[in-house]
Amino acid sequence: MVDYHAANQSYQYGPSSGGNGAGGGGSMGDYMAQEDDWDRDLLLDPAWEKQQRKTFTAWCNSHLRKAGTQIENIDEDFRDGLKLMLLLEVISGERLPKPERGKMRVHKINNVNKALDFIASKGVKLVSIGAEEIVDGNAKMTLGMIWTIILRFAIQDISVEETSAKEGLLLWCQRKTAPYKNVNVQNFHISWKDGLAFNALIHRHRPELIEYDKLRKDDPVTNLNNAFEVAEKYLDIPKMLDAEDIVNTARPDEKAIMTYVSSFYHAFSGAQKAETAANRICKVLAVNQENEHLMEDYERLASDLLEWIRRTIPWLEDRVPQKTIQEMQQKLEDFRDYRRVHKPPKVQEKCQLEINFNTLQTKLRLSNRPAFMPSEGRMVSDINNGWQHLEQAEKGYEEWLLNEIRRLERLDHLAEKFRQKASIHEAWTDGKEAMLKHRDYETATLSDIKALIRKHEAFESDLAAHQDRVEQIAAIAQELNELDYYDSHNVNTRCQKICDQWDALGSLTQSRREALEKTEKQLETIDQLHLEYAKRAAPFNNWMESAMEDLQDMFIVHTIEEIEGLISAHDQFKSTLPDADREREAILAIHKEAHRIAESNHIKLSGSNPYTTVTPQIINSKWEKVQQLVPKRDHALLEEQSKQQSNEHLRRQFASQANIVGPWIQTKMEEIGRISIEMNGTLEDQLNHLKRYERSIVDYKPNLDLLEQQHQLIQEALIFDNKHTNYTMEHIRVGWEQLLTTIARTINEVENQILTRDAKGISQEQMQEFRASFNHFDKGDAEFNRIMSVVDPNHSGLVTFQAFIDFMSRETTDTDTADQVIASFKVLAGDKNFITAEELRRELPPDQAEYCIARMAPYQGPDAVPGALDYKSFSTALYGESDL
Repeated sequence: MVDYHAANQSYQYGPSSGGNGAGGGGSMGDYMAQEDDWDRDLLLDPAWEKQQRKTFTAWCNSHLRKAGTQIENIDEDFRDGLKLMLLLEVISGERLPKPERGKMRVHKINNVNKALDFIASKGVKLVSIGAEEIVDGNAKMTLGMIWTIILRFAIQDISVEETSAKEGLLLWCQRKTAPYKNVNVQNFHISWKDGLAFNALIHRHRPELIEYDKLRKDDPVTNLNNAFEVAEKYLDIPKMLDAEDIVNTARPDEKAIMTYVSSFYHAFSGAQKAETAANRICKVLAVNQENEHLMEDYERLASDLLEWIRRTIPWLEDRVPQKTIQEMQQKLEDFRDYRRVHKPPKVQEKCQLEINFNTLQTKLRLSNRPAFMPSEGRMVSDINNGWQHLEQAEKGYEEWLLNEIRRLERLDHLAEKFRQKASIHEAWTDGKEAMLKHRDYETATLSDIKALIRKHEAFESDLAAHQDRVEQIAAIAQELNELDYYDSHNVNTRCQKICDQWDALGSLTQSRREALEKTEKQLETIDQLHLEYAKRAAPFNNWMESAMEDLQDMFIVHTIEEIEGLISAHDQFKSTLPDADREREAILAIHKEAHRIAESNHIKLSGSNPYTTVTPQIINSKWEKVQQLVPKRDHALLEEQSKQQSNEHLRRQFASQANIVGPWIQTKMEEIGRISIEMNGTLEDQLNHLKRYERSIVDYKPNLDLLEQQHQLIQEALIFDNKHTNYTMEHIRVGWEQLLTTIARTINEVENQILTRDAKGISQEQMQEFRASFNHFDKGDAEFNRIMSVVDPNHSGLVTFQAFIDFMSRETTDTDTADQVIASFKVLAGDKNFITAEELRRELPPDQAEYCIARMAPYQGPDAVPGALDYKSFSTALYGESDL
């Protein structure tokens, strides 16, 4: 036996640093180090000593009565050691050595030493407390010994979360009284003076025993006595304190309060299981609430994006053409604004939506929740289908706009050509009907008649020459009708008028010829020379008019080859001018010869040539006009040639840039594919590498912007083809969008792997081992077939690394299940098959309690009571039926 009287070997008051609290918090030695001043200071206050005597006596009797005994005076009744040993046996449940029954002092000391030895065996050292002091009835030492016993057997094993002993008991009190007004437990002395904290502890666990709302903070004595009486009557906790002592003491004794409060903790220890169950349920509900918020965000974002697609597609599919080029060019500019301003943010939203969806599904898998199924019409596939419809409509829309602009250009050109030819023809026909209706042959001489016949023949020749122009006018009007020219009505009216007039001219010409032929027998003399002049002058005059018309004709070309073709044709026309000039000289020579013969024969000519109105002056004037138009035509063709050369430069400039950007994008796509397969290092290293790679891609954006600027110049120049490159701007845009989307998805995959790793506690070595298994596991055995049925349930033949990680984490880690949640609810419900709203509000935080109440269906079992809720169906719904 230890010699309790030996120097420096006496028991230290309080548990040693070697004894550990059951809760895993600070050691009892650490706690008791804070209590070393007990025997020096605390008992200097008589009020504290009085409180401790009453409390410690009541505490000891609450245990001794189980053995059929009790004490009256705490410093007298433990002097022989017998009831002290009995107390230790009752509270520990262990047997102590057989006590000595003698009445001598040595027997008493030996019994007390046996008790002190037992306390020491529980890891407690005592300072300044020896058997002699207890046997001698030293009140201070006796109270110190009982306090040590209370600490070791009633307080040390209290554990709440990460704290134990005194701190654990305080935290337990704070948690239990938190919902109550006017209660703020910060210590074990003045926080309890008004009695509300004691009442709150009882009401929290047995609400039917306390009418808490009727208690007043300004009536502490009533409050304290109410709590003490209820605890003694219904909870079997003896009254250990006096209300008046507590109220009249500035600072109640902390040890007395702790001792009494620890009795409440042990009385309600069964409720700890309910608290643990409540914590588990709160955790599950918090995960579910967060997932529901993510689902709501997805639904809202998906709805917004689908609504934008729904509004945009009809605009892109509206192919009603406008009447003018300006209106169509405005539509083209609107479309470019859409591509440049409105669509890019939607591309980003679509990519972010897919990333959010993948992240949500990962979180659901990690928490053993069913996969998220968006509402009908808002699936990722629905968004992708709508996006494909949008891009299909977009592609056709741009092509239609350009075709419409080209069509309107063609229509404007044809309409101007129609107006020019119609004006020339109408000018020629002016007065022709009056001339053909003139009956001058009725009073003319024979020579005059013959002259009129020749003149009419010349007119018929001229009329036949104009037939080609009339046919051209009709053909142009027909083409304008076929191309749906907006002013076709006026064109058709004018064309019809020209054709009707042409038919009238034909009829009148025929009628005049018949009239002239009736008198032809009377015609004898005719000036053949004038007739020959007229016959040659009329076609030549018509040729010059046609030449002037062609030289002034508008032209539209789109390639350098087309303008060079026009230049070649113009050069060929110029090569015919010497022959035409010789023909002109020949015609003029006929006119001169007629005058020479007349003068030689003294014939007096009466004015101009009777057979034609085409005078030498007219021929020379028109010939001069032709000569002036030729260089103007040269200048116009050379200007157009310069424009087409500039367009060719724009084509080559765009092609040069496109042939760099296009292969660059393709190379980056291939590199991303390799990176996703050959990932090395930690996930954070991989993520940083991918983000740097993403920044290098984003930094390349100015090259794409330069290409967009060059493409804009080509569009403004109305250049529609480019033989120098196979890359179109549309191709480049699609490739760029795919590149950004691919790197974003790759980054998201690594982020989800980090999320999975952290959530499941997977080490970097395990993650690398999973990837190695993913890349190299055998595909021929039954285990492989089992794994494939989990990671590829749709038998698509494609297994992502994320799906494989989810499978491995499920195989190697443990998470909450529906069965565990049901078991937790059953604890809160007191083993009933249902739970009430009142129980949920008492055991769970307010927001999570209301969350359960709003979602739990009424319980329908045979043991149901009014207001019963079905927690089993609710728990099953959290995880899906397949988990049970």
